[in-house]
Amino acid sequence: MMGPRQALRLFRINWVFLRHGLDEVVLATHLFRPLRWIMYLLPWHWVERDLPAYPVRVRQALEDLGPIFVKFGQILSTRRDLLPDDLAVELAKLQDQVPPFDGAEARALIEKAWGCSVDQVLDEFNPIPLASASIAQVHTGRLKNGTEVVVKVLRPGIESTIRQDLALMYTLAYFAERYWKEGKRLRPIEVVREYEKTVCDELDLQREAANASKIRRNWQNSDMLYIPEVYWDWTRPTVMVMERIYGTPVSDVETLKAQGVSMKLLGERGVEIFFTQVFRDNFFHADMHPGNIFVEPSGRYISIDFGIVGTLTTEDQRYLAENLLAFFERDYRRVAELHVESGWVPHGTRVDEFESAIRTVSEPIFEKPLAEISFGHFLVRLFQTARRFNMEIQPQLVLLEKTLLNIEGLGRMLYPELDLWTTAKPYMERWMKDQVGIKGLFDRTKRNIYSVADQTPELPLIAYRILMAYDKRLRTIEPVNKPTTQPASAPVLSQIISGATLLICGTLVLLFGPGQWLPETTGMALMMSCYIAGGLLLLLAARRA
Repeated sequence: MMGPRQALRLFRINWVFLRHGLDEVVLATHLFRPLRWIMYLLPWHWVERDLPAYPVRVRQALEDLGPIFVKFGQILSTRRDLLPDDLAVELAKLQDQVPPFDGAEARALIEKAWGCSVDQVLDEFNPIPLASASIAQVHTGRLKNGTEVVVKVLRPGIESTIRQDLALMYTLAYFAERYWKEGKRLRPIEVVREYEKTVCDELDLQREAANASKIRRNWQNSDMLYIPEVYWDWTRPTVMVMERIYGTPVSDVETLKAQGVSMKLLGERGVEIFFTQVFRDNFFHADMHPGNIFVEPSGRYISIDFGIVGTLTTEDQRYLAENLLAFFERDYRRVAELHVESGWVPHGTRVDEFESAIRTVSEPIFEKPLAEISFGHFLVRLFQTARRFNMEIQPQLVLLEKTLLNIEGLGRMLYPELDLWTTAKPYMERWMKDQVGIKGLFDRTKRNIYSVADQTPELPLIAYRILMAYDKRLRTIEPVNKPTTQPASAPVLSQIISGATLLICGTLVLLFGPGQWLPETTGMALMMSCYIAGGLLLLLAARRA
């Protein structure tokens, strides 16, 4: 049941839509169709109005509705598998610019979170915010030891505001899915649910600080990317304290050129950083728009604002790399097979039909020079095609697509001739070689063996128990054919003992051999030989038993 406040808010939303000429959005649904005659009573229908394009009107309406709807529009712009291209591009222009709240109120919120006066922690605190957004705002300060910091604090009452708007969004999504002809396809309830998870994660600044710390650790001592340090002693769920950084905004190309920064190097580094985070670290910064990126005079990137991050499963990483490499070779059959194998599309999907659909989308793209092909928009086309075959777009893939679009746009802004395909292909080929080659097999085996390494001392006892169980079984068999049974048991026992011994030796080689008392290649070969021979002996013994 909708309460009075929600009803009033819903009325205001509809009024804003009507004022921006979005009558078709409000009155085109089955729910409001009987009221379409009201349109002709509205004053702006008596005169012809010079209205901007439909996507522009949607963006302007969201800006009028406030910061929570602006953020929703920003996230909605990433769902290019659902939206028309022109609408998605326009929504991506939404700016998260909100008037700041009073510095004295920010100070009071910080002191409440710390449980002490700001003066006990900081020598300086600037009440004028450095930046202000819909969720939080940032102030500068100086710790007692002289370290310059920024203090990020959540806006007062933001959680209750978000909860109220989310409840209203769910109501609107329900009506849209039930009465709007496009509702079933666009699945608005699912979109609002994704938004809820994203925005609620941003309400926990300790979570953001943990994300920043992890990425900082991954890029420690790197000459390509710098992440500011988090000061955990003064970080709380509603307050985060980080090292203050100085750099040139990445969008200020003229200043960067004046500093002698290579635009080509900067563009290529951005691509390398992205693919390294996705494939090496499996933890990528998913909000890399220009406002969150700065550049040092040396050409090293500085990244901030880690409220949104993404991860992929190992299977998703492998299938993504294989898909992109197969696309590069125009092997559309393999692309279709990979989608089915990975479960991205239902297993009953006809591979030949899916292959044909992918070829239809891809061939026009590949007729262009590689430097003109948009990697991100190519993924968008792929997801749109796969959607027709009931592909369920997973949140991590949406974040990946959004980040790739940001990175590609940033790279081409810095260096218009950037060939993202050529830059990315060698990296993915190396990653695939490491994953599926001998080294990858060894690394995965070594990684998994540590989880059961504490059982290694028990292997002789386990082998002994197997032997005793087998011996007991032999003793219970009627000696009907005694001359044949007894001699046969000796080879079987020998095979079991030998097989178990080889498995133990292989485990010991894996744990203590390569790189220590054996060369890595020799150790890997010896470990594999022990495992294969031991496994075959145990299998043979089982068959003979």
